[in-house]
Amino acid sequence: DLTRFRASIGLDKPVYVQYLVFFRNAVQGDFGNSLKFNDPVLPLVLGRLGATFQLVAVAMTFSLTMGLTIGTLSAVKRGSWIDKFGKVFALMGQAAPTFWVGIMLILVFALFFRILPAAGKDGPLNLILPGFTLGWYSTAAITRLTRSSMLDVLDSEFIKMTRSKGLSERVVIWKHALKNASLPVINLAGLQIAALLYGAVVTETVFAWPGMGRLAVQSITNRDFPVIQGIVLIGSILYVFMNLFVDILAAYIDPRIRYEKA
Repeated sequence: DLTRFRASIGLDKPVYVQYLVFFRNAVQGDFGNSLKFNDPVLPLVLGRLGATFQLVAVAMTFSLTMGLTIGTLSAVKRGSWIDKFGKVFALMGQAAPTFWVGIMLILVFALFFRILPAAGKDGPLNLILPGFTLGWYSTAAITRLTRSSMLDVLDSEFIKMTRSKGLSERVVIWKHALKNASLPVINLAGLQIAALLYGAVVTETVFAWPGMGRLAVQSITNRDFPVIQGIVLIGSILYVFMNLFVDILAAYIDPRIRYEKA
């Protein structure tokens, strides 16, 4: 009955005791068993994490490629049609809701043109629509920051000196200017990767992608609290380690940054 069930999962104990028991078990990698699937939570979540990483990798590749390219060209061709296109592209990316973008892409490319699958995880083509949907918001943010950073660098004395040496405009922009403007973009990209892990919840639900985000929605619907706790805790750990990785990468790219003992 209900009393025995509550006792079996520890809900008959005081709240602080429940927390201490959960913390002790979580340190050992034991998040309990799923109330829906009756399986250990950690293997269940980690089994879905790979699919989410695939989706995040595609989304971030798209974001960096398009964001850096459009942002750089917008700064170089300031005031041109390319710059105006970049501004509109960034504005739409940050204004359009993710679920709406996903539904529109399904209607156009899956139902009307029928060139891409609408949902599921059957092959590489299934990554295109959800990857674009998930990555468009990050692309807009990277585009805006790249343009702003490039404008600051292009007006610096360092760039004027490289041009005075007779270097080609392509070398000046893509080798020297972009490298110096990339540090804030890298910091933003690291935060965006961590944010995409949680942002994948909506995208995975729209495209029926079997990742951690869809598992979270199913667990909330089923009130599967152990799974929800495991997803939140594992996502938080990934977020912390991603921030650490970005700080280390920034120190490696920019020689002006050094971490030394006091």
